[in-house]
Amino acid sequence: MPPIARLLLPALAFTLAAPAAAEPDEALARRLLNGLVAANTAPSGGNDTRVAVALLEAELRAAGFGDDEINVLGQTELLPNLVVRYRSPNPQARPVLMMAHLDVVEALASDWTYPPFEATEVDGYIYGRGTNDNKAGAAILIANFIALRRAGYQPNRDLIVMLTSDEESTGYSATWLVNEQRALIDAEYALNTDGGSVIEGPDGAPMAFVMQTAEKVYASYTFTASDPGGHSSIPGPNSPISALARALTALEEFHFPLDLGETQRGFFAQWGAVAPPEERPLLASMAAAENGSAAPPELALNPLYNALARTTCVATQLSGGHAENALPQTARAVINCRVLPQESTDDIEAALRALAAPHGVVVEQFGEITPSPPSPLRADVTGPVTTVARAVFGDVPIIPELSTGASDGAYLRRAGIPVYGVGALAERIDDNRAHGQDERISVTAFNDALEYFYLLTRAVSSGE
Repeated sequence: MPPIARLLLPALAFTLAAPAAAEPDEALARRLLNGLVAANTAPSGGNDTRVAVALLEAELRAAGFGDDEINVLGQTELLPNLVVRYRSPNPQARPVLMMAHLDVVEALASDWTYPPFEATEVDGYIYGRGTNDNKAGAAILIANFIALRRAGYQPNRDLIVMLTSDEESTGYSATWLVNEQRALIDAEYALNTDGGSVIEGPDGAPMAFVMQTAEKVYASYTFTASDPGGHSSIPGPNSPISALARALTALEEFHFPLDLGETQRGFFAQWGAVAPPEERPLLASMAAAENGSAAPPELALNPLYNALARTTCVATQLSGGHAENALPQTARAVINCRVLPQESTDDIEAALRALAAPHGVVVEQFGEITPSPPSPLRADVTGPVTTVARAVFGDVPIIPELSTGASDGAYLRRAGIPVYGVGALAERIDDNRAHGQDERISVTAFNDALEYFYLLTRAVSSGE
């Protein structure tokens, strides 16, 4: 346990029902992480989470968890999920759910310095696919359940861990669990290890704790232009490719209006603590901006801030024509939108139709859209998150975050369970290797996140 936490721990406003000497088990957590990284849950491993689940289940049973607490279930044999309930002897509140996922994106061994499906420690870093996203989170949650059970901890509410099998692909498991197995995971709110982080400065010291409270909604559409076609030697004035190009130009020049909720305003107000000085005037103006107003011209030059302040839509795929010497009969583009969680995708589609219609281009939505309302900044969550973060990482700002990507949290938010991404893994802004070559986390970051979640688990389940 870092010295700062030992000094501040007495000030934490919660009662610990376990013996005072109880603390997280770093050796156990590391053993679990090593085993999970070695279990190839990427496509090259068959998209198979059975080995990973079996490893964790064996450790839980050895620690005394029984059949009434462990559930291994899924929609397919290859993709089991693991749900573990730590029961309270006298529940005083609804459960708290804690989340991670066991699947990972692919990694090509030929591209890596170290074997991607083997945890390799070098110079204080642990390399391996999933170390950051998100097997460290799974190892931490299970290791802490076991440490708490061995310490005899008695929470005042049930605690649940949910480890899913397909977050990186379809998200079907989270959808199925929350809709078809709701009793197993129903909770007052969820704490997600697959979101949020601790931002490190150049010297490695923590600068900010980021708490993810909202995610943009993924929505895709097609722009299609059609024509009877003909011989390319006799072109007309407006071929499908030309019409589509004009519609795409109109889309690129269009900006959705500013729409800032409490998470975005909190982010813009506090991100200056870690942002370069030259960006701070823009952050200040965005924190005070009125919804629906014109954006500062420089906003469009900062892709991240622009994506946080409004819905974005961009062309990601193109196809058209059927022969070199024939006029095209069809030209099509895929438009991927990331919609602010407080906005309606119906309104976004209407805006796209209005842009495309003058050019004779038809708009159609395809694929599933999962609305995901933002989670409110409620005091019973932000209070313990802040207290424990400052005990472990020092007097850092707690910054709410709207994620431009997506996680399993979107499906739970849609079903009415607020989700808070508080992964607590420390990293530099310029060295996030999730999904990339030589993915890694530092040993210190892993151990600090382990301690953070251990203390947070007790803080939200102690009754004080």
